[in-house]
Amino acid sequence: MLVHNDIVINGDHHKPIVIDVTYMENSSNLPIIIFCHGYKGFKDWGAWNVMADQFAKAGFCFIKFNFSHNGGTVSQPIDFPNLEAFGNNNYTKELDDLQSVLDWIESNSKLKNIANPDRISLIGHSRGGGIALIKAEEDERIKEVISLASVCDFGSRMTALGDLENWKQTGVIHVLNGRTKQKMPHYYQFYEDFKANEKRLTIKRAVSNLNKPHLIIHGNQDDSVLLNEAEQLHEWNPKSDFQIIDEANHVFGTSHPWEKDYLPSHLNEVVKKSIKFLKK
Repeated sequence: MLVHNDIVINGDHHKPIVIDVTYMENSSNLPIIIFCHGYKGFKDWGAWNVMADQFAKAGFCFIKFNFSHNGGTVSQPIDFPNLEAFGNNNYTKELDDLQSVLDWIESNSKLKNIANPDRISLIGHSRGGGIALIKAEEDERIKEVISLASVCDFGSRMTALGDLENWKQTGVIHVLNGRTKQKMPHYYQFYEDFKANEKRLTIKRAVSNLNKPHLIIHGNQDDSVLLNEAEQLHEWNPKSDFQIIDEANHVFGTSHPWEKDYLPSHLNEVVKKSIKFLKK
């Protein structure tokens, strides 16, 4: 039987981090997977919960979390009731949040009865892929990393948001969420934080120096993060395993809400390839 536990921990930036843990009961010494959601995402988006169940059934302890400033709250972890927090998010906060989750895993005695903190892998989707890759390069506790439809560059996404001078003058740029119709703010601190930490936040640097197994999975019909970004990641890390999912889009066939108890075929293929990679 599957076990689902919900946990809230304190992050480093005055916002809680909401976590869920999925595993098969009566298990021990399970390898751990931490999943990092993407931009305008959250841990319960689409079919991520069904995906967690599939990994748990395959013998993993699967941990998902909401970045502290993703716009969700403890009482409403789905969608974006706190746009002020969203506007104050940045890449280094997300790296700090992932650090907090890793530290929590390492120090949690109850989790150690179930899972093995010496065998941690990361899976990151889209923007979360970039976060996972940077953290995998800099943290020895991470043994493998899987990037799903991952971005290869954060810098270009700064300028794509809008005119930098206007952003500096007004202090905020808004991006429309097509699903919720919210105008989601990015305060200028987002750009300032990136420039102050640009070397650390350069995905090319991290991937080029990555010395652990890396699986790249990307759909060739992804129109949000184009396939050439995956090709760049593979070029920077030729030892990586590069898998293309034919006809898959950015979210591998899932959508939100996802009310089915099974995975769409493309995401199911992602899970199978990931399990094979992690069990090598």
